[in-house]
Amino acid sequence: MARGKEQPARRGGGGRAIGRVIPWAVIGLWVAAVAVLAPFAAGLDKVKSDKVVDYLPSGAESTTVAALEEKLPGGGVNDFVVVYYRAAGITADDRTTAERHLAVLDRKYPGPPTDSAPPSIPAGENGPHTVGADGDKTTGSSSRVQDSRDGKALLFAHSVGTASGEPSAYLPALRKLLEDRPAGLEAKVTGPGAIEGDIDAVFDGIDAKLMITTVIVVTVLLILIYRSPVLWLLPLLAVGCAALISMAAVHLLAKNFGVVVNEQSAAVLVILVFGVGTDYALLIVARYREVLQTEADTNRAMSVALRSAGPAIIASAGTVAAGLLCLLAADLNSTSGLGPVGAVGVACALIAMLTLFPALLLVLGRWVFWPKVPKVLPAGVTGAVAGQARWDRLGAWIDRRKGLAAFGSVVFLGAVALGLLGGPGSLRSQDQFVKTPESVSGFTLVTRHFPHIGGQPITVIAPTAKKDAVLEAAEAVKGVSQVVPGRSGAEYAEITVFPKDAPDSPAERRTLKALRAAVDKVEPAAAVGGPSAQNLDTATTSARDEKIVIPLVLVVITLILGALLRAVAAPVVLILTVVVSFAAAIGASTLVFEHIFGFKGIDPGLPLLGFLFLVALGVDYNIFLMHRAREESLLHGTRRGILGSLSATGGVITSAGVVLAATFAVLATLPLVPMAELGFLVAFGVLLDTLLVRSILVPAVGLRLGSRLWWPSALGRHTDPEDADGQASVPIGRERALRN
Repeated sequence: MARGKEQPARRGGGGRAIGRVIPWAVIGLWVAAVAVLAPFAAGLDKVKSDKVVDYLPSGAESTTVAALEEKLPGGGVNDFVVVYYRAAGITADDRTTAERHLAVLDRKYPGPPTDSAPPSIPAGENGPHTVGADGDKTTGSSSRVQDSRDGKALLFAHSVGTASGEPSAYLPALRKLLEDRPAGLEAKVTGPGAIEGDIDAVFDGIDAKLMITTVIVVTVLLILIYRSPVLWLLPLLAVGCAALISMAAVHLLAKNFGVVVNEQSAAVLVILVFGVGTDYALLIVARYREVLQTEADTNRAMSVALRSAGPAIIASAGTVAAGLLCLLAADLNSTSGLGPVGAVGVACALIAMLTLFPALLLVLGRWVFWPKVPKVLPAGVTGAVAGQARWDRLGAWIDRRKGLAAFGSVVFLGAVALGLLGGPGSLRSQDQFVKTPESVSGFTLVTRHFPHIGGQPITVIAPTAKKDAVLEAAEAVKGVSQVVPGRSGAEYAEITVFPKDAPDSPAERRTLKALRAAVDKVEPAAAVGGPSAQNLDTATTSARDEKIVIPLVLVVITLILGALLRAVAAPVVLILTVVVSFAAAIGASTLVFEHIFGFKGIDPGLPLLGFLFLVALGVDYNIFLMHRAREESLLHGTRRGILGSLSATGGVITSAGVVLAATFAVLATLPLVPMAELGFLVAFGVLLDTLLVRSILVPAVGLRLGSRLWWPSALGRHTDPEDADGQASVPIGRERALRN
């Protein structure tokens, strides 16, 4: 920046007075906005929707089944299984207790109306079986209570109508009822309804916990970075206001435009706003402090700082927001809903950090940096940036060994990416808890003592007129253990199919696919759903979404980079580096998930969301580096421009990367495996990108390419004498022409 030639004319007293008033006016507007919108932010929980269909593919069969179940007599149902276990063997008193519990549950938590049959469970081969008038299989009894083959367990199935509310609302009371039982008898509630209830319980009050934890993490990091008793508070205050405004905006979007907001997207919203907002604050403070060394007037210094850092920050926010909006092309409802929610959060963070945060800095003046208050230096003297010497030494090493630095970085990233070749497979619904809840431990008891039951029930919804034909077709499918007719309505009928194999196993998925094919031949309007079908559809749709959204994200981000850097070569280089970085991050994370954390699978949506966040956020840091590099290259040539940018931005970008990684790491502390996996992957990937890709690989490749990095712009058609080719330099006098 040619600071000596770009000093604006000094303003009179009136201009200075206006300069003092504007920051206070901006702060006043923000105070008013927060006061007006705070109630909407507080009401975000009221518009959240965590129905099953909110997490399913919009066009999948299992989604159709979940929607049609609501139209059957009694509406939707939540299915539970209550299992009892005694190591010494079930007693007569134990069976009496189970039957008493069943009667109480039927009375207090009723299922659908009487024209529907309660869920039936295959009884196995441990005695004479009969089929009752209501469709139940029993072991020589009219009770729905079933005995295990080893005589150590009992179980019964129970459906609760959706009129009783969500499972999380009554599951604790339901479990409380089972405490009245003989000593030594274990009793656990499991089944799809219990798993859903335990998941909802994990999210209970999570917004407040997540906000508090994030604030603590960001506060500690800002204090360590700034080492100032006051300065750390300003970014925190500004980003807190941005988070509140974003929550209010998302509330209004959900209420007025039907944007789906669930617990996952709400959690990511908080993390994203705090992460990117703090990053923008760090960049603004770094540029502001730098300009204060050459400018006495704080208003003019802030103006110069915002003009310098603003384009990169806006491009950064635009990259992340545009990438998030690409999620609208996804078919998975939970993924597509995250797009507008996250984009709103990034936009609110951008607005707050370009308006409220600078205003707060201005009203407090230079002393906000105490004890290291920046002073105006004599003309021609450049102030040192904290830690700049270390980055100068790193730049000098990369410059001497740019080929080795680039090649070594790529080899290391490629080796780490080999972790993708292994992995524990797709995450099952019962394996998505970090700590084992009762629904999962109960499921383990069922599979251990009732192996003949096989997988979870599969629900088939068919036109009532075709019910019998569909039932017969289902019975003929290999891998099906039992088919039971369920509720019938005027239009649709319900059929329950029990597979022989374990839930989410390859064998059960083959049965699901064969069942769908058989049913479709008889009645194309019929649909096959249920928990296992939902997991299969989610995995299939996630793979489809990756093929559509990932290329779209790459194209959008490349276009934004091209517009910012006015080049083609540089955007392509940056995109390639973050893609390689993503592959390494997910490869390493896969190994950590399986061998260190002990997770039993990878969430199907993780690759897409991880790619989006790591590519968009990884490009952010490259934007900050390369935007400054282009600015310096216009003055000093590409080599000195890249080295100067690394020296000037190395410390602040590394600090920003650590803050962003730490905020996403907060997600890794949540007790749900999908959220923990996303938090760890993004945190690890951001650190990898910050410490290796942006610090070594990108500068090394840039130095190797020289001015060709800026092709086909005017800057790219000239080389400086310090480039590898040793051709003619860019005349400093052509700076203004090249800027245009």
